[in-house]
Amino acid sequence: MKKRRTAPEKAPSFWNRLGPGLVTGAADDDPSGIATYSQVGASFGYGILWTVLFTFPLMVGIQTVSARIGRVSGEGLAANIRKHFPPALLYGIVGLLLIANTINIAADIGAMGAALKLLIGGPAHLYAVCFGAVSVALQVFVPFPRYSPILKALTFALLAYVATAFVVNVPWGEVAYRTLLPSISFQAAYVVAVVAVFGTTISPYLFFWQASQEVEEQRAAKGEEPLKNAPEQARMQLRRIQQDTYIGMGVSNLVAFFIMLTAIVTLHMHGVTDIQTSAQAAQALRPLAGDFAFALFAAGIIGTGLLAVPILAGSAAYAVAEAFQWKIGLGRPPLRARGFYTLLTIATLLGVALNFTSIDPIKALFWSAVINGVIAVPIMAVMMMLAVKPEVMGAFVIGRRLRILGWLATTVMALMVVAMIATWRT
Repeated sequence: MKKRRTAPEKAPSFWNRLGPGLVTGAADDDPSGIATYSQVGASFGYGILWTVLFTFPLMVGIQTVSARIGRVSGEGLAANIRKHFPPALLYGIVGLLLIANTINIAADIGAMGAALKLLIGGPAHLYAVCFGAVSVALQVFVPFPRYSPILKALTFALLAYVATAFVVNVPWGEVAYRTLLPSISFQAAYVVAVVAVFGTTISPYLFFWQASQEVEEQRAAKGEEPLKNAPEQARMQLRRIQQDTYIGMGVSNLVAFFIMLTAIVTLHMHGVTDIQTSAQAAQALRPLAGDFAFALFAAGIIGTGLLAVPILAGSAAYAVAEAFQWKIGLGRPPLRARGFYTLLTIATLLGVALNFTSIDPIKALFWSAVINGVIAVPIMAVMMMLAVKPEVMGAFVIGRRLRILGWLATTVMALMVVAMIATWRT
């Protein structure tokens, strides 16, 4: 007689219940995101802070859908898309994701090198090479059960941006008033800024990563299986996913808020409105907010980059490997998933190499954001269709509330893309 599977008797601790959602949310505040948030804060002041409140429920909805697909089906997004949608759609999405992620890796590694140069001097390009090498080494040679806690620990780097806001003079009453009752403009530059915030906050690589990390966590945990095969584990796991995602996206948006706020009360209020990179934002803080605020901001760029670069490379590797049915997973030894690890390494090294070319990193990052914004909409639509398929989700198709929230997020992102295209014509 087959022994019945049972859910773990003891619920995990609060810290152990956090994982894919927390890491995914923290990775959203990568050096490129820091540059975007600093730029819009410096340019538009308090009138842009409302965006992080608006994006929070949308992020929670779509990332919860992503996590559930991975945990319930036991496979990542690309594997599920391959099974249920035309190959042309799959390869188009995966190809564009790979291009966008590689450019994003280049921008993040370049920002990390520039930030370390600001802190200690020396060659930024050499530091970029070292950061790329460290990222690859951790992913290839550290087994996933030990690598996952490293990623979680790196999320503490985000506290640098909360701390920075408390070492500068902030008029909290005005901040609350202007955030909750914002002055919204319909001028082209303001619309572009709002689109940039949405495109930075809701990014395709986050969807792929959270679904795949849920699969990795399930495989690494003794006795756990995909929920459609082990429904008795569902209550605890779905509750964990909900809590993990709410906290992860909350941390992400809270940090984005503080980055914008720091840029507003230091740069914008002193007439510094032209910020292009995260390192430039850190450097501009120094004469206005002091050495301590500068050091916190610059150190945060490095910490968040160490978290984001592996996730950018990893999400691309998961997507491509699943599309071509290669053996995948950070939980596998390198020799048992050669294609997966090779792709992960190539994406990171290409990102490093782009910093040695004549390509304008600001323009490259802009086009990366455009690609992310455009492909986010069909990916989100596909995710919503997957999440209601019994063939994918078994008895755990998403409920009405999550469907409404997920489709609302998809619609808003579609409107952001339309707004972005419209601004090009004005």
